[in-house]
Amino acid sequence: MVGLIDCNNFYVSCERMFRPELEGKPVVVLSNNDGCIISRSNEAKKLGIEMGEPAFKREQFLKENGVICFSSNYALYGDMSQRVMDTLRESVPEIEVYSIDEAFLNLSGIPNLYTFSTQLRHKVQQNTGIPVSIGVGATKSLAKIANKEAKSSDGVFIIDNPYIRKAVLMNAPIGKVWGIGRRYQKKLLGYGIDNAYQFTQLNENWVKKNMTVAGHRIQRELLGEPCISIEKAPPAKKVIATTRAFGKKTGSKDIIKEAVATYAVRCAEKLRKQQSAANLLTTFIHTDPFKPGEPVYYRSQTVILPVASNLNPILVKAAFKALDAIFLDGLMYKKAGVIVDGIIPDNQLQGNLFFEGDPAKQNKLSVVNDSINRRYGRDTLKLAAQGTQKEWKLRQEKLSKNYTTKLSEIITVKS
Repeated sequence: MVGLIDCNNFYVSCERMFRPELEGKPVVVLSNNDGCIISRSNEAKKLGIEMGEPAFKREQFLKENGVICFSSNYALYGDMSQRVMDTLRESVPEIEVYSIDEAFLNLSGIPNLYTFSTQLRHKVQQNTGIPVSIGVGATKSLAKIANKEAKSSDGVFIIDNPYIRKAVLMNAPIGKVWGIGRRYQKKLLGYGIDNAYQFTQLNENWVKKNMTVAGHRIQRELLGEPCISIEKAPPAKKVIATTRAFGKKTGSKDIIKEAVATYAVRCAEKLRKQQSAANLLTTFIHTDPFKPGEPVYYRSQTVILPVASNLNPILVKAAFKALDAIFLDGLMYKKAGVIVDGIIPDNQLQGNLFFEGDPAKQNKLSVVNDSINRRYGRDTLKLAAQGTQKEWKLRQEKLSKNYTTKLSEIITVKS
């Protein structure tokens, strides 16, 4: 059996963990630059606040209804996620971290799954303060559907016989099935297939022909046949991107270079973490496409690296070269980004006789750099090209404290 554990209203739950007076009150968390609503408490949902709504359009409504808003605090959420996953690893033989707030669990051989799941929920909440829901089924697809049922029951739902499976699948809209995207949803609705159970009754050959092997795999999973295994180690990413909208628009090339340098360093860090290197780097910049009266400008430039690399100085140099080719004076830029591609394992690098520099020496420097930043915090040690990051950093006017990752902001208990 497979379990899916999902943290309830995760970002909001992280904020409430250190602000217990927020329990029972409507709370939302906003996306980058305090743009859209990306997490809602149950109280906020009851007010009719929708996921993804632009916060500025509901500003008056939020004030009138006493909704507490927070900027995204990813350092806090990442640390709380790690605590949840560590608790799960103590309790089950295998887990697959599916996202920051979800994980698949291998529950094979565990007797009395309902009791075990209920106890696991309590353990996670006791250890971390984060409420979770657990769905259990014979496959990952069924566990996903069971988890949705768990959220509307007592936090645990198990699909362990054909009768429950049929009832749950009949209640599951086809567009909500894991792996069914908008294109397939539209196709299936056109054939009168509007729930998961109807999908399982389709002819297998029709599914293979119209939805490829991936669609057939989903169908078999919904029928209780495991086709998607738990991945203990996530596969290395084939493309890595770091992109951000600026806190405020800027026309300064120097400020944009600071941002692009930092984005290139973030890509390099992600490459090193998965023991990879990139052959290609792309830098892009663009103005605000939604601002009437302002020119719309979007350009990107790709640089081929002489040797595949994951080193900060090399990627920053390539990012600057690409930026120089696309930057135009006189425009106000809203966003920039760096994308690395052509990713290969870092133990399979092809040398270049005409490449200057000592990669081995720079690699040792990167190891030391990463070690210091892991211990003392991101960008404790950084390239001068990254600058102060004050002119372009994200707007976070409602940011909570880093209660678990910054010693100066840790909660103090007074007797």
